[in-house]
Amino acid sequence: MTSAEIRRTFLAFFAARGHREVPSSPLVPADDPTLLFTNAGMVQFKRVFQGLERRDYTRAVTCQKCVRAGGKHNDLEQVGHTARHHTFFEMLGNFSFGDYFKKEAIGYAWEWVTGKDWLGIDAARLYVTVHHSDQDARRLWRQVTGMPDARIYGLGDQDNFWQMGDTGPCGPCSEILVDIRGKGETGKGKGDLGLDEFVALTEAGKLLEIWNLVFMQFDQQADGSRPPLPAPSVDTGAGLERIAAVMQGVPSNFDTDSFVPLIERAVEVIGRKYDRGPGGASYRVLADHARAVAFLLADGVYPSNEGRGYVLRRILRRAVRHAWLLGRREPTLVHLVHAVGGVMGSVYPDLVQKRTHLESVTRAEEERFFDTIEGGLERLEQLKHAQQISGAEAFKLYDTYGFPIDLTQLIAGERGQTVDVAGFDLELDKQRTRSLEALERSKGGGAGKVAVHVKRDGEWRTVKPRAKQKWVGYDTTEAETDVLRFRQASDVVEVVLQENPFYAESGGQVSDTGQVRGEGWTLDVEGVEKVDGVSAVVGHFADEFQPTPVRAQVDEPRRKNIERNHTATHLVHAALRKILGPHVRQQGSVVDPERLRFDFAHHGPVDDPTLARIEEEVNRHVWENLPVTTREMKYKEAIAAGAMAFFTEKYGDRVRVVDVPGVSLEL
Repeated sequence: MTSAEIRRTFLAFFAARGHREVPSSPLVPADDPTLLFTNAGMVQFKRVFQGLERRDYTRAVTCQKCVRAGGKHNDLEQVGHTARHHTFFEMLGNFSFGDYFKKEAIGYAWEWVTGKDWLGIDAARLYVTVHHSDQDARRLWRQVTGMPDARIYGLGDQDNFWQMGDTGPCGPCSEILVDIRGKGETGKGKGDLGLDEFVALTEAGKLLEIWNLVFMQFDQQADGSRPPLPAPSVDTGAGLERIAAVMQGVPSNFDTDSFVPLIERAVEVIGRKYDRGPGGASYRVLADHARAVAFLLADGVYPSNEGRGYVLRRILRRAVRHAWLLGRREPTLVHLVHAVGGVMGSVYPDLVQKRTHLESVTRAEEERFFDTIEGGLERLEQLKHAQQISGAEAFKLYDTYGFPIDLTQLIAGERGQTVDVAGFDLELDKQRTRSLEALERSKGGGAGKVAVHVKRDGEWRTVKPRAKQKWVGYDTTEAETDVLRFRQASDVVEVVLQENPFYAESGGQVSDTGQVRGEGWTLDVEGVEKVDGVSAVVGHFADEFQPTPVRAQVDEPRRKNIERNHTATHLVHAALRKILGPHVRQQGSVVDPERLRFDFAHHGPVDDPTLARIEEEVNRHVWENLPVTTREMKYKEAIAAGAMAFFTEKYGDRVRVVDVPGVSLEL
């Protein structure tokens, strides 16, 4: 059975049983900057499971694109050296949101795995695990499937209990494993096993987990208690690549039809025979990383030195190094990225539609690293007699030669060396501090101005303890209001206003300035900062501050100039995407009254003629004097309407949308 057939039959099986087929969500989780990548099928349903969102269905089935290559879930180091680890993989899953529970979930799983119209795996090859306390699941496995109790193994929290976070929905798991001992074995299992033998065979990969059923029935509390959920739910995950290996009778996921064409293409490009043993690890890394690179680029991630883009760059550069080990001194991954589109483009058409972008970025990244990899490897060769590579040397390899720290660790480990990672982190922090200081200098600001975003001394004095601050700056630039609290240290005072019209610096846009006038005093507002979730205006104040009723007035001409430059960033963004391509994404900006700066990701320099076209496009829209409108709407409605959102921002249920008709629609 091919991978495509497995994927298709899974979706068809559950669709016929009342499940809504929901498309895979992007690899970049919507509205969740805390999670690097989508790493499980349940990610797109997280708010549903938490009771924060309702859908018009209570059963769902998906084939979800997943990446595990950074953060808590990181399989990067194992790729190529084991039969099952991948950076990119597909997870099949069925979900119940307060609908069916354990009995039906077990029945569905058993029918699809053993049914002759579906996978048809012999029941004698199957074993099951449950949480050691979940006698209900154990009973249902016996009752629903006829599974002997001796083939049901009770394990602890580490293996068979799942929770979404420190608090929230959680519950016991139940796993289905297939006995794959014996090459090409298709029939008889090896009989009952004791618990110790079962665990040993599982850890050795002889018993292969293919499906995990999570029964969300408790609500984890901060105090450690777990009261039952009012509507228990089901979240399951089955690895497509693992199931394909079982159904195709091959010992490794890399021997399935998802990977063989990619490895064959790598052999053609490099010209060396593939070894299915340890000697072929570099080929397997290339095949795996090509899939991750293709899908991440297709979903809008761009190589950079921060966050998700840095993970992508690490994957790309690891691939270049493995091609280098195979003797290749020219771009290699670009050919495999093309091949990924051939293998999976019929299911994921973006891989074909965006092929030019995928290949141009991959080639540019490979060529960029080729410019420095030789020098970095030479430097590592000079350091090979040291027991430890210092933090300063590791940072130099990163900063000068483009070696991600994990690549330095990998090469050092191969030579029996260690790396001073703490020292590297210290050097990296120093560089970031220098960059932030340079950024602050680039924003200007005259002598004597109050610095924003610095730690201040002094105690806060509360004036109105029960009142809350209200932001009114979208509707007005002035307000008659009261002081909620203030803090004064020397000649600088910070004031929190109840009705606040002053914008605090955010997303690259500078703070408002203006005045706050009280009874017998005036505070010149030189900046606005966020303090404990509220905005505080900041300025010099020589006398003792008295919290009287006030009139707050924003410098309106300055605010209008900032607004114009903010809208101009949207026009620039739209022009860049139109002329350079839809892969362009904003990476940062500075918006102040006198100027704007727009940072964006692109795979090469912009030449003068192209830059002139971009300027002409922006100026054309400026001279059209189009009406700019803003409106609030639900986040999902805004995205459905085509609004641009940014991976690094976290949005609420309702968002503010800026619309330049026919040109730009952004959150």
